[in-house]
Amino acid sequence: MAYSDITLPQAQQMVDEWIRTKGVRYFNELTNMAILAEEVGEVARIIARMYGEQSFKENEQKKDLADELADVLWVLLCLANQTGVDMQAAFLRNMEKKNLRDVQRHQQNKKLR
Repeated sequence: MAYSDITLPQAQQMVDEWIRTKGVRYFNELTNMAILAEEVGEVARIIARMYGEQSFKENEQKKDLADELADVLWVLLCLANQTGVDMQAAFLRNMEKKNLRDVQRHQQNKKLR
């Protein structure tokens, strides 16, 4: 399998295999939830400095947004694995919900014009 062509189920499997062979075991769900919040915070910090009004401190090392987003995905996939969520199926259901419920919602939102 080429890494550039992975599916969500394959990504979930890759995370699971890595944890079971190199990571010893999953952290518990509450720990992973706290780690997810921490990783999202790191993404927010980068976004605030790159696209918002904050600036990087002189001694602050600029972090890679793509790497931080991948950290968020990693922990999200850990939580999905731990709780038995098939992320591909969940994503497809979510897209269907958005296409039914929100198909014209944003087009009709005057605030977005």
